[in-house]
Amino acid sequence: MKSAIRRRVLSAAVALVACSALPFAASPALAQNAGKPKVALVMKSLANEFFLTMENGAKDYQQHNADKFELITNGIKDETDTAAQIRIVEQMIVSKVDALVIAPADSKALVPVIKKAADAGIIVVNIDNRLDQDVLKSKDLNVPFVGPDNRKGARQVGDYLAKHLKKGDEVGIIEGVSTTTNAQQRTAGFKDAMDAAGMKVVALQSGDWEIDKGNAVASQILNANPNVKALLCGNDNMAIGAVSAVRAAGKAGKVQVVGYDNIGAIKPMLKDGRVLATADQYAAKQAVFGIDVALKAIAGHKKQSELSTVVETPVDLVTK
Repeated sequence: MKSAIRRRVLSAAVALVACSALPFAASPALAQNAGKPKVALVMKSLANEFFLTMENGAKDYQQHNADKFELITNGIKDETDTAAQIRIVEQMIVSKVDALVIAPADSKALVPVIKKAADAGIIVVNIDNRLDQDVLKSKDLNVPFVGPDNRKGARQVGDYLAKHLKKGDEVGIIEGVSTTTNAQQRTAGFKDAMDAAGMKVVALQSGDWEIDKGNAVASQILNANPNVKALLCGNDNMAIGAVSAVRAAGKAGKVQVVGYDNIGAIKPMLKDGRVLATADQYAAKQAVFGIDVALKAIAGHKKQSELSTVVETPVDLVTK
């Protein structure tokens, strides 16, 4: 498995190096930036290690391509503070950035301000959490999604967990922010795996992507369902919270925990078995993939409506 992951990462790296060598032709719209596009990366909570890793990856990429583009990075304090993220996007519109690469806190609520950005001539690329397709269609708006298949990634994690359970076992799912597409897709992937293996999902609650909320929800699930054998968490932050809840309930080693993201903080827990598995969607590269799509669109003088709908990036199972 590790060799397969290594090959994918190397392939992605080669593609990125090739892209960085491409000459980004200056357009009249970029004259104000002396030929260099100004790219805004807008993320969710920077209190989440996943997005800090994403930001650092983007900054490192820009430093190695300083002659190609300028980079502005922003994030919100709270995963659910949609209003703050909308204000950031509005600020980027006023700042007249050339491209907006965004991981939306809400799949629907961000669409109107993203429409405003696109109407202002800004190339918009969606990463991490896919915008709602029906809402985009209602706005006659095309925004490419650059990211992994979250359902497939969660299915891989769920399938691996199922091998450590018995048919008919009860499990609980701790979902991310329920209004986000990636949370919904990961939950669907977990359910796919549990249904296929004959497990019984007895609880589904939102932990809002956060450690403390994940801990509280996990405690509630364990108290209400004493026969639960596993907790499937939509991200590693919530998995960390779930691990603490399992220990506090005196069920360490009796209730399996799985996550999603492969952040640094989860690796010791994978090693000692407190967490059984997670999924790596290569946080350090996700924003880079999105930035590259935006830069190529600018270099090719493409309109928002002419961009590809989906650019799928890797996601892989990670275990001990």
